[in-house]
Amino acid sequence: MRVLVCQLNPTIGDFSGNADKILSSLEKARKESAELALFSELVISGYPPEDLLMHRHFVEESERVLHEKILPATKGLAAIVGLVRKNPNKGEKPLFNSAAIIFDGKLLGFHDKILLPTYDVFDERRYFEPGREIKLWQICGKKVAVFICEDIWEHAALVGFTQYFRDPVKEVAPFHPDLALNLSSSPYQFQKPELRLHVSCLAAKTLRVPLVMCCQVGGNDQLVFDGYSHVVNGEGKTVFMARGFEEDRSLVDLNRLKVPLAPHLDPMEDLYRALVLGTRDYFYKQGFKKGCLGLSGGIDSAVVACIAQEALGKENVLGISMPSRYSSKGSVQDAEELARNLGIDYLNISIEKPFTVYLELLEPHFQGKPWDVTEENLQARLRGMILMAISNKMGYIVLSTGNKSEMAVGYCTLYGDMAGGLGVISDVAKMQVYALARWINRNREIIPASSLTKAPSAELRANQKDTDSLPEYPVLDAVLQGYVEDFLSPQEIADKHHLSLNLVENIVRRIHLAEYKRRQGPPGIRVSKKAFRVGRRYPIVQKWK
Repeated sequence: MRVLVCQLNPTIGDFSGNADKILSSLEKARKESAELALFSELVISGYPPEDLLMHRHFVEESERVLHEKILPATKGLAAIVGLVRKNPNKGEKPLFNSAAIIFDGKLLGFHDKILLPTYDVFDERRYFEPGREIKLWQICGKKVAVFICEDIWEHAALVGFTQYFRDPVKEVAPFHPDLALNLSSSPYQFQKPELRLHVSCLAAKTLRVPLVMCCQVGGNDQLVFDGYSHVVNGEGKTVFMARGFEEDRSLVDLNRLKVPLAPHLDPMEDLYRALVLGTRDYFYKQGFKKGCLGLSGGIDSAVVACIAQEALGKENVLGISMPSRYSSKGSVQDAEELARNLGIDYLNISIEKPFTVYLELLEPHFQGKPWDVTEENLQARLRGMILMAISNKMGYIVLSTGNKSEMAVGYCTLYGDMAGGLGVISDVAKMQVYALARWINRNREIIPASSLTKAPSAELRANQKDTDSLPEYPVLDAVLQGYVEDFLSPQEIADKHHLSLNLVENIVRRIHLAEYKRRQGPPGIRVSKKAFRVGRRYPIVQKWK
């Protein structure tokens, strides 16, 4: 069978635009003499539509697109298309997450997703009824098993915080299919592409048939979908892999499978491309074009500027240096050099005058009180006001530059450096930020070397260093990994990394105390196993220790 694997970038709720992508893919399939066009999960509506699914007209439009646009365009072709549809039976939930099975302009029926993830970023049981039926479909003379994303993950024992009572792969195996197809909308996290490929290989080995997985690509809100659609043979060997982080419609001849590949994926390159794609789609899918950010001369703002320049184009990015009396000459020079290297617009707006005015204004009320974080935060909030003023007057979206390590323990200022429309690296730990910077500089120096080598500092008081308030970042990141992502206890973390239990407990305490701050920050791009924003739900007011 000749299969066109249609790895598309749908926009949630853009039924017309998504339909156009599907129809152009069907035309390409016809021109390339494909027998089957395979699409990703919920491609008609885009994934995840969340509570839009509660609007009756949203679901009806999905079904209308299928019947009025897609079916007539499949003459002479088979197609498998992901969509939401109404549950025709009386059940717990009113909807199914389905794959429409189409042949020669006729709807043969639906495969309904059986395993509905409700953990981390997923909440599918909120909307969907689980599918019940296991069956094979006769398509182009082959017995075809159809799965939707999670349906094959239980078989690999890699689902999170869940133990399903069914394994669709094992249930299909006795029917001896000739081919397995998977419609996927599996979001990216660091090193997830390798894990997803492993899942497909295990399913294919059990079924002893080729498995084709078609993945969604693109950014939708805080989630990024990396693509990397693939084909594995019945021995569990990869024989085809589509491009990552971009649309890809590739023809695969299953009668002439190539020799096994050894896919080489660079995790740091994938992380960078995920952040670029997430930023680009966050802007373009909302009709935004231009982004601005504060350039401090430090590593965080430098990495965000590089991502923004690639995502939006150098002509659409503005970097703003906002020095105070505590800003070092070297930091201002580093900011200016970075802007020059990237070719982005650059402004230098000193905050010294408004800072002095605020100090004078408040001095009668602060008499007798020592200088502390109040005066430091005044500087951060002045910078936030300047960025937002530029945003309002000139049509920029402000990019927040705080990293995950800082956000974790509240080393950030509400209405200051947390201001913005998108937290580009808010799910990237500090040591990963350094690794990204080194990857960016792999061929030539784009980020000034001094930004990587100088001690991290907010420069909000004389001779300030981050380590005045925080542990060394490798230590902080190790605790964050253990507590936030791996759910280890403080004692387990202390033992694993040979750290003081008191130090670990203090960091964990700060993580919980900063919950109220993170709730007020901008949305961020999720790239880790457990982001602070989407998929993580903790109470602000709680006393569990």
